[in-house]
Amino acid sequence: MNTRKQIDYWKTSADEDFSAAQSLLEKGHLRHALFFAHLSIEKMLKAQVTERTKDIPPRIHNLSRIAEIAGLSFSTEQANFLRSFDMYQLEGRYPDRAKVILDSKTAREKLSMVRDILKWLKAQLKPQ
Repeated sequence: MNTRKQIDYWKTSADEDFSAAQSLLEKGHLRHALFFAHLSIEKMLKAQVTERTKDIPPRIHNLSRIAEIAGLSFSTEQANFLRSFDMYQLEGRYPDRAKVILDSKTAREKLSMVRDILKWLKAQLKPQ
């Protein structure tokens, strides 16, 4: 396996998904925006797993579990955010679950936190 190629794939895909999340937010598709934002963090975490383990990350979606596999140390605020943010991947995958009530202000705040976490995660990767 070409580790650098895998890491680049996860990073590029994470950037694309975050861009999609921003576009969806602007169009008022809040649930979908947060689903794609979750996906962007998930993929950036998988870049971390790939870099640190030199292996393909597991096919799971739980952000805290992926971060644990990567061996990352988050601040309490970041860790709490990751735990709470998992609800949006469930909401996006299983629409028959109880709906999360969303408003534009909350969605924008959450995307801002996602942006900060993505920036931090990128900084943790070794330079190419």
